[in-house]
Amino acid sequence: MKSQIQLKLFATLREFTPPSADKFIIDQGISIVDLLEQIDMPREKAKLIFINGVKAELNSILEGGERVGIFPPVGGG
Repeated sequence: MKSQIQLKLFATLREFTPPSADKFIIDQGISIVDLLEQIDMPREKAKLIFINGVKAELNSILEGGERVGIFPPVGGG
């Protein structure tokens, strides 16, 4: 079944943001890895993943209605 999520990509990942990111259509039960494939984003670019403000993993499952935030590795000095 189809559902939607709110998808937010940060910093250098913004280039992968789909046009419909606020109401991005997914298949219920997909993993974050599946989501990354759907938006053509290499999984190694996703360092921090949050679902509804809670840290998540690449194998976390989405059912729909979630807010998903993905951050790249952070550099610094």
